[in-house]
Amino acid sequence: MRKILIVMSALALSSAAFSQGELDAYKYAQRDLNGTARYLSMGGAFGALGGDISAMHTNPAGLAVYRSSEVVTTLSLSSVSAKSDWLGNKLDNSRTRVNFDNIAYVGYFPTSNDEGLVSWNVGFSYNRAMNYSRNYTMSAGPGMDTSLSDYVAELTTRLAHRNAPEGFTANDLQDGEGRNPYAIGAWMPVLGYNAGFIESIGGSTSREFASSFKNPTTGEWLKLRGAELNVTERGAIDQYNIAFGLNFSDLFLVGGALAITDLNYDYSSWYTESITDNSSLTLDNTLSTDGTGYSFNLGAIVRPSDYFRFGVAYTSPTWYKMTDYFYAKGTSVVVGGEQWATTPDGAYANYEYRSPDKWLFSAAAIIGSYGLISVDYELTNYKNMKMYYDGGSENLETNGYIKEDFKAGNSLRIGAEAKITPQFSVRAGYAWIDSPVKASLKDQVYETVTVGTIPNYTVDGGMNNYTVGLGYRFTPNFYMDLACVYKVHKEDAYAFSNLYPMEDGDIEINNQKATLKTKTTRVALTLGYKF
Repeated sequence: MRKILIVMSALALSSAAFSQGELDAYKYAQRDLNGTARYLSMGGAFGALGGDISAMHTNPAGLAVYRSSEVVTTLSLSSVSAKSDWLGNKLDNSRTRVNFDNIAYVGYFPTSNDEGLVSWNVGFSYNRAMNYSRNYTMSAGPGMDTSLSDYVAELTTRLAHRNAPEGFTANDLQDGEGRNPYAIGAWMPVLGYNAGFIESIGGSTSREFASSFKNPTTGEWLKLRGAELNVTERGAIDQYNIAFGLNFSDLFLVGGALAITDLNYDYSSWYTESITDNSSLTLDNTLSTDGTGYSFNLGAIVRPSDYFRFGVAYTSPTWYKMTDYFYAKGTSVVVGGEQWATTPDGAYANYEYRSPDKWLFSAAAIIGSYGLISVDYELTNYKNMKMYYDGGSENLETNGYIKEDFKAGNSLRIGAEAKITPQFSVRAGYAWIDSPVKASLKDQVYETVTVGTIPNYTVDGGMNNYTVGLGYRFTPNFYMDLACVYKVHKEDAYAFSNLYPMEDGDIEINNQKATLKTKTTRVALTLGYKF
């Protein structure tokens, strides 16, 4: 009950209609395992090791490990396969892409001291922190129980009765000259009504709505034969880092970094239902999100001996300024009659977003000149994610969902390296990222509130990365590293949310989830030069 009552007030203003929700906040907080090929091949376990440009976005104290200046760059080739299973119908959608992952410079500046500050380093880097590129398709046959039109009709009925302060009627949803129905903020009901998904029960002043899919002659309800959802995601999160590291007596290393983050996310979906008597329903959505933010990172590494290192680092939230651009079109065909509608052209919304902060705890063992083992544990405070309206006022509804439905996230990264010869090394690693989603959201105990006209969503189920790699030093200055990462990401996908009865007359709407497994095979090549 708490969810549906809260969303009523959230939809009361049109400016709130596309301010992003809790699942969007989580989507923008996620990060790939990304860095140089050496970093990747060891599962990203470099928090206590340092000596790699990837340390700039994990533990910047690792810059102080450098004993020379360096330039480095990485390219990768990725194959992404998204497999869905919706009511027993399995589909696979694959694509391949080439990425420019990072480029960096580290400057090493020794002092003349044997103790105290013995050296200081600076670093500048570009790193791709997240890649959203994915296509997936899910399709179901006659086993579906509920149509999107049923969901929209029941949602509209509840909003019409309960939306603060006075609700709305069918007449308020009607598009017409001199009237902007989207001003009431209930974008999905407005689009669904004008596109013919739903109709009023009792005329223009009615607050009751039902699916439009019935035979106008006999009055019999038409049967849902199947549905298909196609989703295309593109975009990335890019970070530009300025970092420093200080080495005190080769015992205590500290560092800090400032990151400027550029976020770009493009989404499009096409959802269609096949209904008896050659009837159908189609919903197209596009969303483009641009954001720019900043964060800082502080870290330390302690070297009690030549064989052990321990590290700790804190990464602040990223404070973003965000803009969404969105457009949707709905089309219905009911026993030969076609009706369609679109959302207003040029619709956009500005808002602010604060990502979660996180802590990193690391340890590494150096086995002489033969190799090393390293472990990182990262704790991410997803409950600290926050959404704000344009101007800085807090989005209390969305932030309330975040606190109820998310917990702290845990990541474990393990890596090892063995030197076969002084020039040739082999590496392996593993990175596990659990899902911070609580049971209330994972088990769909409550309605899942989506924004605007995008009813579909996914719920994270965790991620595993399996990594291997090798490195070869051609000269004392020039080297090459190669890595292969196999990532498995599990999710549950929904075409629309549950709606649970709360009062007499409410109809229960049941979603039927699909399982979604995204497998990514990635090969990365890093070239570096020390001087």
